[in-house]
Amino acid sequence: MKKQQLIILGVVVAAVLIVAFVLRGSKSKSYQEGKKSDSGAIEVALGAQRNAGITVVETSDRNLQEAISTTGIITPDEARIAHIAPLAQGVVKDVSVQLGARVAKGQALLVYDNVELGELIGDYQRLTSEAQKALAQEQVAKRSLERAKALIKVEAISPREFDLRQAEYEQAEAGVGGSRAEAARAEEKLHRFGLNDEKIRMLNMTGSSHVHRTGSDNALRAPFAGVVTKYDVSRGEVVSKDKELFTVVDTSTIWALADVYEKDIQYVSHGGECTVSVVSYPNEIFKGTITYLSDALDPSSRTAKLRCVVTNTDGRLKLEMFATVSIPKKESRIGLAVPAASIQEVNGEHVVFVQKDASHFEKRAVSLGSRNEQFVEIRSGVRLGEKVVANGSFYIKSALLRDLIGGEE
Repeated sequence: MKKQQLIILGVVVAAVLIVAFVLRGSKSKSYQEGKKSDSGAIEVALGAQRNAGITVVETSDRNLQEAISTTGIITPDEARIAHIAPLAQGVVKDVSVQLGARVAKGQALLVYDNVELGELIGDYQRLTSEAQKALAQEQVAKRSLERAKALIKVEAISPREFDLRQAEYEQAEAGVGGSRAEAARAEEKLHRFGLNDEKIRMLNMTGSSHVHRTGSDNALRAPFAGVVTKYDVSRGEVVSKDKELFTVVDTSTIWALADVYEKDIQYVSHGGECTVSVVSYPNEIFKGTITYLSDALDPSSRTAKLRCVVTNTDGRLKLEMFATVSIPKKESRIGLAVPAASIQEVNGEHVVFVQKDASHFEKRAVSLGSRNEQFVEIRSGVRLGEKVVANGSFYIKSALLRDLIGGEE
């Protein structure tokens, strides 16, 4: 009996060892791409490198253009900010946007019952009615004058009677002109409130009581495409034309505002080129144009205010972002450089990944210098001729971070 128990125990132990061996092999296989070797290098299998599109280039000396660099902030173009208030007093019936919403040109932001518009519609309908009556009276006076012209020829009426009918016609004609002018002024005011010709025509249709009741509804619309950055209204609120309800900002073009030291003003020219970079996109630069340099220096910092206009159609540059503004000089120099795609940020420092052999890469902290659209100067951290990862550096970074997290566990 004991012998059978020993045999069963042996079988169980063997099974446990087999399962542990299989699990260990599975775990090793799952981490064979991107694991950190005993030497501290990051191991990435050749197949994984091909799948990730990893390319390696040699560091080399390149002709680098000198530039001055200064810090700044992303702000809206002041010519592309709309502060929107109602055209008159009224009660808000519906609000169709929220803070941060992107709106199209002409899109309705809210609808409100415009008290002044309602009164104006009533005045317009009264004036158009009076104009129609004046026109009818003018037609009667005209026919009376035409008959008088026929009668005066045969001396059937006196000259005094003819003059009287002539005066009545001229008076009726003047009345038509005055009534039409007043109606036209009221119509122009309706256009200012946003009513088009079709809506105005419907106001004069017979049986337009429904139009009259709803015609005072007025919409506030976005003057251009942009983002709602201020929102201060709610449904049912009584609003007036002295209260700003929305601010809409067109961010397709933004400003980068920066300070330039007195010694660097010589390199700044109106209409000159500049580049803008932000920490959110460490491997990208955005081209801009200098449109303003202040005529007076700040007496405390001895700097001049600089404005750089940058196209931002994709909306990636956000308002209030901190930015680095670089202005190229005419001079150039030779310096060690790597592709911009090689630079990654790990734990707050810039790094590149140096290839040690076909499947191992070493993380190197580097000090950066000037940069352009394609290359970044390396002031320290790598040597001339060393091979660094260009495309696919983010994959290596991810493998490193995954390994560090696994090590902590």
